[in-house]
Amino acid sequence: MLSRVADNLYWMSRYLERAEHTARLVDVHLNLALDQSNPQKPGARWERLITALHVPPLEGLKLDEYSMTHRLAFDQSNLNSIVVCIANARENARQVREKISSEMWLQLNTLYLDVRRANIDSIWNEQPHLFFMAIKNGAHLFQGITDTTMVHDEGWQFIQLGRYIERALSLATLLDAHLNAFQVSQYTSATDDYFEWLGLLKCFTAFEAYCKVYNADLRPYRLVEFLMYNAEFPHAMRFCIEQISTALQAISESAAVSKNSRVHRLAGRLRSGMSFDTVDEMLARDTHKYLQEIGEQCALIHSALYETYITYAVEAALG
Repeated sequence: MLSRVADNLYWMSRYLERAEHTARLVDVHLNLALDQSNPQKPGARWERLITALHVPPLEGLKLDEYSMTHRLAFDQSNLNSIVVCIANARENARQVREKISSEMWLQLNTLYLDVRRANIDSIWNEQPHLFFMAIKNGAHLFQGITDTTMVHDEGWQFIQLGRYIERALSLATLLDAHLNAFQVSQYTSATDDYFEWLGLLKCFTAFEAYCKVYNADLRPYRLVEFLMYNAEFPHAMRFCIEQISTALQAISESAAVSKNSRVHRLAGRLRSGMSFDTVDEMLARDTHKYLQEIGEQCALIHSALYETYITYAVEAALG
């Protein structure tokens, strides 16, 4: 596969995953604000959110629902806003239009046009929840269309890589921001923090899945264990790392690249760690450093992926 095509498919997937993640988080935070009796907590919650989404600070920006929704959803100066991410996803798809299915292009283009027609005032005067739900559903529909209309070849594997690297990084940063603010206990969380832990689960569409594995007794210790080490839930860290490794193995077989290359060693090392680590070992360490290391390893996998498959030297390709 041409490195240009792989690059476009990879970033198309990452940008769309980022847009869906942001829409989900903003929607959850707006709903939490309705249940929040303490007027001090919404501001702190928005601060954690913009930190987790890597949104640059903006002088004079108010930490209220309206201002933050505009900043995260529609602000063109925020390169991680929903509207910018969807536009970037569409542009990457446009450049490889012949490599994706017509149904994929139609869905992504429809989502792009719907977002372009919206603005903060139009959604605020109606129901913001409906707008963010449309973003989430549009991204999920695109993923489903991709899986059912595209050959599961090298290109499809690069789409998988983009999705799960982005998802793993998003989980690491958001969970890190949350654990810096709240104490993990093996017991039911205090009433004041209950909605914060519940909100964290909902940020990863994990509440119902968590209840099926454990029960409705929300305990931070179990919550962290579920989000980090569950091998069957699509938004859990271990699941994401497994998918990254699986996609890289499939790409190496297709491209005839040695499985001893740097990108595969990095992915294998991370996968091994996630397979054998436990929540007790994680919490016994510095959780900030632990999650930061996972993020750094994902970043190294990204760089090694480029070195191996996208920006490799001509000599290496000929050799």
